[in-house]
Amino acid sequence: MNFANILFLDIETVGLCASYEQMNDNLRVLWDKKSLQIAKTQEDTPCTLFPRSAIYAEFGKIICISVACFRNKKLRITSFAGDDEKDLLSAFAQLLNKYFSKSQHRLCAHNGKEFDFPYLCRRMLINGIKVPSILNVQGCKPWQTPFLDTLEMWKFGDYKHYTSLDLLATIFDIPSPKGDIDGSRVHEVYWQEKNLNRIRKYCEQDVLTVVQLMLRYSGKELLKEEDVIYV
Repeated sequence: MNFANILFLDIETVGLCASYEQMNDNLRVLWDKKSLQIAKTQEDTPCTLFPRSAIYAEFGKIICISVACFRNKKLRITSFAGDDEKDLLSAFAQLLNKYFSKSQHRLCAHNGKEFDFPYLCRRMLINGIKVPSILNVQGCKPWQTPFLDTLEMWKFGDYKHYTSLDLLATIFDIPSPKGDIDGSRVHEVYWQEKNLNRIRKYCEQDVLTVVQLMLRYSGKELLKEEDVIYV
């Protein structure tokens, strides 16, 4: 595996608005229906479940995409982050179109095949952005897709098994990506604290952990602090 041909990535998402009450009327009706499908207890209501809207591309939006790639034996990490989803998705699409081809490169994320990659494609279409070739796998056979998924690799064919990035980091003795926040708090930190920079740092630590995990899978040494450049 040529690590120089891989773009590692992680995304952070939030609900389209700060609270259930702020949803437009049409979307609120549809979220009420969706909530019935995901509710597990009688205490679960469309309002209490609203923070989970972030994980559905129809009800959420992307506020940060952190990417990492190897150049000259150093790992370079950068982020596309902002309140304007169309702007950050357009910038990310330009990066993919310019530097990453489906025939020569791979995209890698943890649970990327189930979450990151389809979420990116759906939000690009919603925002009127043409999906870059390397992301557009419609009609491709499974072995033709340019995706690497560290969760799928760990499953070894066990499709019922889910293992978090935090747990894998722990058992492989990788510094934990979970700092002062975790994924469940991103919606709150974004809408209530207005702290996008905090979320960006969290996202960049996640993508670094994905890289470290792939190195472990490949029997390679972990990166040291001096091996990583933030740009």
